[in-house]
Amino acid sequence: MWRPMMTKWIDEARKHIGLKEIVGKDTNLTIKSWLSNLKSWWSEDETPWCGTFAAHCLKTAGYPIPKHWYRALDWLNWGVEITSPCYGCIVVFSRKGGGHVGFVVGRDENYRLMVLGGNQGNAVSIAPFETSRVAGYRMPVGTLGRGVLPTLHSKSASSTNEA
Repeated sequence: MWRPMMTKWIDEARKHIGLKEIVGKDTNLTIKSWLSNLKSWWSEDETPWCGTFAAHCLKTAGYPIPKHWYRALDWLNWGVEITSPCYGCIVVFSRKGGGHVGFVVGRDENYRLMVLGGNQGNAVSIAPFETSRVAGYRMPVGTLGRGVLPTLHSKSASSTNEA
């Protein structure tokens, strides 16, 4: 049986699968607490929060985070660059108007990346992404990325809008 490299940040991320932002003036209290712990100057979940989720998971696992953790594309300057995806690595995507950041947890039958991330459909979820959108892969300093990605089943369309 395939066993992924143990990654504390993925353990933390998986705890939050299904967590949703609250559309409108109210804010999910869990997301609000992440923002507070990360010392953000805002406290609502109406702003893109994929970087907030990634920063929360890595900080909770004891790893440093980028200065501008709230900007998805700034994750391209964090950690160590790797050339191909591995379980638990940060993946940064480009999209119209910005970027998106999440954690690679597998591939689906169509060879799309399966990404565990925040603000994917306004929730923490595992969603399929086309590799053509990848801007880069990163790992925390001092960790090794290795292993074949597991195949995960997906009936979903590829994610195209994470704002």
